[in-house]
Order: sequence, then C-alpha cells, then structure tokens
Amino acid sequence: MEETRIIIAGYGGQGVVAMGNVLARACMIEGKNVTGMVSYGVEMRGGTCSATIVVGDDEIACPFVETPDQAVILNQQSLDKYEECVIPDGLILVNSSIIQRPVKRTDLEQIQIPASQIARELGNIKGANMAALGAYIQHTGLLKMESVERGMRELFGGKNPVMTEMNVRVLREGAKRFTLVKARQKA
Repeated sequence: MEETRIIIAGYGGQGVVAMGNVLARACMIEGKNVTGMVSYGVEMRGGTCSATIVVGDDEIACPFVETPDQAVILNQQSLDKYEECVIPDGLILVNSSIIQRPVKRTDLEQIQIPASQIARELGNIKGANMAALGAYIQHTGLLKMESVERGMRELFGGKNPVMTEMNVRVLREGAKRFTLVKARQKA
C-alpha cells in the first residue's frame, strides 16, 4: 500500500467525524501513518459534513484529499456531491437505507449496505456510521476488525461503555450485511 485516500461524507449528526476518528485510531494501533481532516457545512447538524483520511506506510505529505480512492457515503446529498470526485476504478460504499438513486458511474467498485436499517434493528438509530465502517473494513481489509473495535473502545469507552458496545455490535453486523454491487474488473 502506498497511500489510500478516503472520504467519509454525510450530514451533520450522522457520526461522520466519529467514524473518521475511529478509522484513524485503528490505523495508529496498527502502526500505519495516517492524517485526517474534517469539513462541516454552515448548518452543522443537518448540513453536509465530511472527513478525509489518508493512510500510508510512509510519511504522508499532504492530508488534503481532492480525488479520493475510496468514498463512504451516508446520505443522498453527499452522493450527489462526491460521486464524481472518486478516482476511476475507485470504491464507493453507499448507505442504501436512505440513498434513493443508484451510483451513476460504472467505473467504480460499488458496495451497498442498509446501514441505517441495521442500526435501527439493533436499537442504535445513530449507529449507521458504524455499520458502514464494518462493511468498509470487511470488504477492503485495510485494517483488522479487532483494531477498529479497540480504537472505538479507546476513543469512546470511557464516556459511555454501554453505547460503545452497542456500536461494536453494529460494526460487526455491518461487516456481515453488505452487498457488492459491482466488483473491480481484473486486468
């Protein structure tokens, strides 16, 4: 792995920043170099929010991500905004519970996960971000799931251990319940 540039996007209140923080912490646990940045819409809760993460084996020169390799998209507005930014042959993961239209681009590997539905079923309506993260980690293999769980516990376990364990359950369920809509073509 040289570098993997990731954008996570949704609306404020969907846990985009928390998801980015967990991903970054898990990278540190595994000894990978990582940078992250967040961007909030003017409206904050309800406005567009994104987190960019760059993961690499070597030092990372720039944390800014203009053209991500991979995108985790939690709502329709974010799909509309970021779909065209992903590099050709990149990866896009969408929350199929609330995104109504299919991904338009045919050159992207596409994953769908009913993230909001999974979170509701497990009694954690704000856990869609962790269902999406579980699917992302399971599919990409970027990190070990144990590192992600540990990162989550380190970041949030002291604040609310019960909610943290609910999020771990949602993460694990997300890893089981995604659909690969379009796989990468082998050369």
